[in-house]
Amino acid sequence: MNTTMEAIDINGAAGEGGGQVLRTSLSLSVITGQPFRIYDIRARRKQPGLRPQHLACVRAAAQLCDADLAGDSVGSMELTFAPGALCSGNYHVDIGTAGSTTLVLQTVLPPLLFADSPSQVRIVGGTHNPMAPSVEFLKHTFLPQLARMGAAVNLHVEGVGFYPEGGGVIVADITPVSDWKPYVMEAWHGIETIRAVATPSKLPEHIAERELAVIQRKMGLSEEALETRYVEGLGTGNVAQIFAQGREITEVFTAIGQKGISAEKVATTVARELQAYRRAEAPVGEHLADQLLLPMAIGAGGRFRTGRPSLHATTNIAIIQQFIDVDISANPVDAYRWDLVVATNNTKGASHEIT
Repeated sequence: MNTTMEAIDINGAAGEGGGQVLRTSLSLSVITGQPFRIYDIRARRKQPGLRPQHLACVRAAAQLCDADLAGDSVGSMELTFAPGALCSGNYHVDIGTAGSTTLVLQTVLPPLLFADSPSQVRIVGGTHNPMAPSVEFLKHTFLPQLARMGAAVNLHVEGVGFYPEGGGVIVADITPVSDWKPYVMEAWHGIETIRAVATPSKLPEHIAERELAVIQRKMGLSEEALETRYVEGLGTGNVAQIFAQGREITEVFTAIGQKGISAEKVATTVARELQAYRRAEAPVGEHLADQLLLPMAIGAGGRFRTGRPSLHATTNIAIIQQFIDVDISANPVDAYRWDLVVATNNTKGASHEIT
């Protein structure tokens, strides 16, 4: 436990007011050695406080550094987290529900990039959740861009898990970064290829067929650009995805099928996301923009062009700046595109410098 620093107070209801505030705080606390107290956790949500997947993030982060915790229970509105020394290792996290495995991974991944040796993290829970990045997004969109900063992370999917059964498994092998590189992604080169994939589990074939038919019509795709991947989850599930490959970035757009939502609406939702991305003519999509900020801040900074920053992104910036002395600016280029610039400095009160 770090007893030399006063804990940072984090308002858990600020900005987007969800789990993002907690996850970013956990990651940066482990990296910097800075304790924090977060209050009013998810106060404006329908079910406020820590839910099982948020608690899984807390305990996973605590495993990495033998942290002292208070308030780590389901429903808690306040948590204190005092980290010890960061250690590499083989870590296992079972969320116990269909909560998002990818959000847990995004919590522990940044600290393990600073560990003294490689680590492996195995996480059991949901792999495709509403309001969370899919495993395909991490594998094909986020991790290749993280590699441009110097990180080496291999992600494997051992099983797919849908709500409410869960039971999916992801495994990440993480090698610490020895030489951080600035991230620069400003030029728009367009989209070279588009693929549509429907992934059903224990559902009739016509659901995937209807989804792909809608996407094909809206995107003008050939039959060769359509694919159905049947998986065997613990229960029923359905995902429609579009893979938009550019010269330097492959963006993955995902819509999760849910009870009461037609296959046509699921497909229309994901098609609209791609259309919005293409209209912006900015290489970094909305969700990737949010997720690049933390590794850029703890790494060597840089700049990228994206659409108008989301509330998730601006919230992330505010939390990052409570832990790290870093300049992050969002500068409008025109009505549709913005340049985000991250200029790194030394960590505030850190047990080591982040350069």
